[in-house]
Amino acid sequence: MTTKPILDPAVEVPIRRAASVLLLRAADTGFEVFIQHRVSTMDFAAGMVVYPGGRVDAQDAQLVRSGALDARLLAEQAQRWKHSTVWDEGEQQASFHAGEMLAAARREVFEETGLLLDPEQLLPWANWVTPVGYPKRFDTYFFIAVLREDQEPRHQTSEAAISNWIHPEALFAALERKEIKMMRPTQRTLLDAMELGSIAALRSFDREIIPVHPTGKDTNTSTPVLDVELRPRHD
Repeated sequence: MTTKPILDPAVEVPIRRAASVLLLRAADTGFEVFIQHRVSTMDFAAGMVVYPGGRVDAQDAQLVRSGALDARLLAEQAQRWKHSTVWDEGEQQASFHAGEMLAAARREVFEETGLLLDPEQLLPWANWVTPVGYPKRFDTYFFIAVLREDQEPRHQTSEAAISNWIHPEALFAALERKEIKMMRPTQRTLLDAMELGSIAALRSFDREIIPVHPTGKDTNTSTPVLDVELRPRHD
């Protein structure tokens, strides 16, 4: 989410679908997460710590239409996104839209880190929608991907000054010291992973994903904001 709301919340801003991926690897204690430090000149999330990701585009839809992604996997992921806008056009199109999210996540990770993930490595994790009143709004689908020992992402995006692995505890300590800035979804998605404590627990956890529609002003403060409205789109 952007951190500068526009003055007139009545202005209609289109909501674009996007994907973001928490790349994780096992560590001596718990796990590490791969992060990017966005450059200060970006028009979105300038200077923020983020995960690899970006907007869904036409080539993602084209990949799904080509049949390159396993239909059973897309159907399974569609069920994980059952409360989201993936289902806005009904069950028949849900697998297709789930495929777009998966394709976008995989493409963005490859473009920004040089790492091509196996589709099965991408686990649906969370869905956040930018509040009304911001100049850019995204319906963002977060995935978790646990990497193998032979998989090593690298820094290769011009949108970030540096990319690096870090223990989540060290990341939040830097946030407390105000050395970095993190948006609310970045914080919360990682905190939820930390609560499970281990890679094994993350892999086996059956998570129900309820889209988060935050209210009130956005934050980049050291304290994660928990006063969000959690509600499924379909009762």
